[in-house]
Amino acid sequence: MSDIEIRDDREAGRLEAVADGEVVGHVEYFVLESPSRALVPVHTIVEPEHEGKGIAGSLARELYAIAERETTPVAPLCPYVVRWAERHPEVAPAADPELLRAAKEWLIAHPGRF
Repeated sequence: MSDIEIRDDREAGRLEAVADGEVVGHVEYFVLESPSRALVPVHTIVEPEHEGKGIAGSLARELYAIAERETTPVAPLCPYVVRWAERHPEVAPAADPELLRAAKEWLIAHPGRF
């Protein structure tokens, strides 16, 4: 397998890990606009045959790198990203509780989106 490429498909709300032209994992997310802008990861999925290769961690790291470049906080609802952030506080600042609450409310208001 070649190196993993991470690409952001903002319109689709997917951060994708691509290997040999195939999407082998992704983070589904949305951009919260109120009470302030935040990236909200909801699910992290890695194809079973690619598990254990660090793909999910690479996706989480890139999500936080994007957020840093855009000076936008991350409000993680995805259990994997929450655990990853707890293990990497040097690159994943703690989420604002108000943003987390707003993100949960957004999900409730948009059933079927994820």
